[in-house]
Amino acid sequence: MQTRTRLRSTYPYFLFILGLYLFGFIPSLTAQGISKEVKRVLFLGNSITYSGAYVTNIEAYFVTHYHDLSIEFINVGLPSETVSGLSEEGHAGGRFPRPDLHERLGRVLYLTKPDLVFACYGINDGIQMPLDEARFQSFKEGVFWLHDEITKIGTRIIHLTPSVYDETRGKNEDYAAVMDYYANWLVQQRKQKNWEVVDTHSPMKKYMEAHQKLDKKFGVAGFTLAPDGVHINDAGHWMVAKEVLLYLGEKAVAKTPDIKTALANIPQSEQIFDLVTQRQAFMKDAWLTATRHKRPEMKTGLPLNEARKKYDDLEKQIRDLKK
Repeated sequence: MQTRTRLRSTYPYFLFILGLYLFGFIPSLTAQGISKEVKRVLFLGNSITYSGAYVTNIEAYFVTHYHDLSIEFINVGLPSETVSGLSEEGHAGGRFPRPDLHERLGRVLYLTKPDLVFACYGINDGIQMPLDEARFQSFKEGVFWLHDEITKIGTRIIHLTPSVYDETRGKNEDYAAVMDYYANWLVQQRKQKNWEVVDTHSPMKKYMEAHQKLDKKFGVAGFTLAPDGVHINDAGHWMVAKEVLLYLGEKAVAKTPDIKTALANIPQSEQIFDLVTQRQAFMKDAWLTATRHKRPEMKTGLPLNEARKKYDDLEKQIRDLKK
């Protein structure tokens, strides 16, 4: 009897959470799409991009939904990196400073020759310290520089706001507000500079805070999208991927809670997703090694020609599954 009563009392909670996710926090964005001329899509960012789940989700969605797709999704996210050029004292236990995108961007663009770039920075650029105008100015200058470097070669760039910071799990009580500030500024560039900006931060923040508020009310374990405060989990990565897909016009994902649901009606989707995941895993290291990043303690990737042979083999397997 007690179990039944508990289930009845918590059932509205789960319905409320489902409603929040499915209907409450989906922003209205103008779909921009990807033109047929796009053959290479490049993802720039830090460890959240390098971990790769949101990139894999985006690629898997397009691969499974568009049979004639011929786009290479290139992940060159580099852990610890900033676009501001800043690094705190004693980073990584004093072993090395944070890498600076300024140092490697030219080589990355030269080798990858992208037709479209997604860039996600900010979570490292505040150096996990309270808001400081000088640090914020360095971030803004870095983003302006990045935007100019991409657009001057005639390539389209879409900025992603920094992901959410969870103060209940991280060590810095004021850092969530810093990321709010950075994300809001980036969103403002839509009107001020006519930039393309996908706001992944706000939906994640609202969703996470709604969960945590209700968790506290019902006395259940604390919900998070970032178990260590910074690095988002699979649910967080899907929220990033979903906002990007919505921006690109893929309205079908608006009510999907995860990538498996988004691919559920596609034949052989699980096998295709596994192959895309495998391919992303070795290609990101191959690209990072080929573009000669300077960050220590990174895995050495396969030589690019060897990696491309593996890529082509997996591409054939994917195409065979799509027949």
